[in-house]
Amino acid sequence: MSYVVNGEEFEVDDEGFLVEPNYSDDIVTVIAAAEGLTLTDDHWTVVRFMRERYQEDGHTPNFRNMVALLDEQDDSIDWKKRLYELFPLQPNRQASKVAGLPKPFGKGGY
Repeated sequence: MSYVVNGEEFEVDDEGFLVEPNYSDDIVTVIAAAEGLTLTDDHWTVVRFMRERYQEDGHTPNFRNMVALLDEQDDSIDWKKRLYELFPLQPNRQASKVAGLPKPFGKGGY
């Protein structure tokens, strides 16, 4: 399996995560469609957040840290609940995949 964006093929692992990170917004829409997701502004907020964390830390946060960090950015949203609404198949894993990032470490990332 792979994703094709603008005629370019991107390699994925056996779970559909990109092998190398890709920060193109075009790939987000392709992966989201493959995941059955219709992107909203909140999806894009989480995608940008995950990409920033990956670029700064070299990995994505686990779910608990994801919620805490998103709460720091905007505490008007119940992020724990909202993340499961946006990414129902394990939020930090599915958000990482849709963001065009490699598979998180361990069970739920670090």
